[in-house]
Amino acid sequence: MDIACWQAVPIVTFGLGTWQIKRWRWKLNLIDNLERRTTAEPIDLPLDLYELDDKEYYRVKAKGKFIYEKEFLMGPRSLIVDGQAVSEKGGGVFSGKSSTGYYVITPFKLEDRDLTIMVNRGWIPRNARSTYKQENKITDSMEIIGIIRANEKRPPFIPSNSPASGVWHFRDLKAMAKVAEAEPVYIELSAGYGVPNGPIGGQTRVVLRNEHISYIITWYGLSASTAYIWYRYFIQKLHVI
Repeated sequence: MDIACWQAVPIVTFGLGTWQIKRWRWKLNLIDNLERRTTAEPIDLPLDLYELDDKEYYRVKAKGKFIYEKEFLMGPRSLIVDGQAVSEKGGGVFSGKSSTGYYVITPFKLEDRDLTIMVNRGWIPRNARSTYKQENKITDSMEIIGIIRANEKRPPFIPSNSPASGVWHFRDLKAMAKVAEAEPVYIELSAGYGVPNGPIGGQTRVVLRNEHISYIITWYGLSASTAYIWYRYFIQKLHVI
């Protein structure tokens, strides 16, 4: 490796370490913002639905009735417990070893206005896909609290949705709303507001990985070590063994 390359390595790695510090601060702000939104007092669903555009992850409350006849599944998805995915977890009549299953998306007709939204009532395991409609259902008017989620672009390597076949892999709110005969408003039901022994609520991922400290240490460590090697080899004219 020539002198120019040796000079470049500590400089580049130092720059990468500095960039990771910026990423670390950005992630801390993101985590703090997510924590504040998901733990704040629930707000009423606004009359102007455009106000929801900047309200993702806010908790909202609404009162009305579920329209079970038009519900559908989305998945496969992993079970979320305490804000993060788990490898093996189950619950209620749907208990099982696998943490792979589906979300139950149900239209919800509001009581105080002519408006229907979509609610992710929770997670069911894969083996309950053909039997989940047999669960006990709450048909009376009820108040629910959930977390607002925005539209989702198709993630890489995930198949496209097939509304005609009732196959949903990601949140395409406009297409889902058309099938559900609802507005493109989607909330994830908080734990404790579902049907006993029914879908497991609280399916919002709120735990974000923050591994930037390890990256910072790695890049700065490489910068320091390569700078030392450069100094020994080219300044002191010593060969590194």
